[in-house]
Amino acid sequence: MKKFLALCLCLAMVLSLCACVGGEAPAGDQPGEDQSQNSESDASEVTYTVGICQLAQHDALDRATQGFKDALTDLLGDSVVFEEGNAAGDPATCTTICSGFLANCDLIMANATAAVQAAASATSTIPVLGTSVTDYATALDIEDWSGTIGGNISGTSDLAPLADQAAMVKELFPDAGTVGILYCSGEPNSIYQRDVITEELEALGYTVLEFGFADSNDVSAVTQNACNECDVIYIPTDNTAATCAEAINNVALVAGVPIVAGEASICSGCGVATLSIDYYDLGYATGEMAYEILVNSADISTMPVEYAAQTSKLYNPDICEQLGIEVPEGYSPIEG
Repeated sequence: MKKFLALCLCLAMVLSLCACVGGEAPAGDQPGEDQSQNSESDASEVTYTVGICQLAQHDALDRATQGFKDALTDLLGDSVVFEEGNAAGDPATCTTICSGFLANCDLIMANATAAVQAAASATSTIPVLGTSVTDYATALDIEDWSGTIGGNISGTSDLAPLADQAAMVKELFPDAGTVGILYCSGEPNSIYQRDVITEELEALGYTVLEFGFADSNDVSAVTQNACNECDVIYIPTDNTAATCAEAINNVALVAGVPIVAGEASICSGCGVATLSIDYYDLGYATGEMAYEILVNSADISTMPVEYAAQTSKLYNPDICEQLGIEVPEGYSPIEG
């Protein structure tokens, strides 16, 4: 009997041992299981570094830069970082800023003509997107302009229809005889606009006189000369004029000579009216182009320059009131 019980006990122990060997292994010890399967195909998130070179600080350029940054932030979140430089109106400083981007930037946004020119000289490999540039053919000395720059450059233009701006002068001041074009002679795009709108204004029957200032040092004197000889002054999209709008207004308002401006930031400082684009929207569109280049590998050499989708008739209520000018229907007050 004792032998039988011992035999049964041995048999039970053998069966128990077999069950342990043949049963399921503890969780996490399954044959071939990868303990790090939750991160099996995770890759580090790509971070893009974008350099921003802005020629000067004034409302139009500031809005374009903000729109650009907002677009990329909306599309990329924390996966984009910006390196920013403001040249304070000095084209030579643009060159220094752009050269500093070459070591680690995936793309350069160049805000204004001098910034684009500096970026173009600094690199032929890093993608460069311009914005707030009126005419790229003039800025980059391109013949037989087709709408596409080629190479590593594209961008957006802030050109509002100059024929429509001339028509605005006629709508507001039909009885004026002489219109003066006030512009910075050192800005190629201002010279381009001067030439085009002069033809448009002359076709409408105006006598047109040109008044170019070299920089902020002579803007007041040149403005005074324009006021002495003209019934109305037109200022194109001009970065120097934008930064000197207060100085221009101090002369023109006292002289009682109205100014029609090429864009809203100049108009808010010294103008009575403008046909302007929205620079924030322009910058945002530039940011969307940057996303296509960075993320979707769009070929910048084939990307045509883009233009603002719409323009707005705006007026400056304060200056209009001081000059006794009644603006017809269809104009909206400049905000701010």
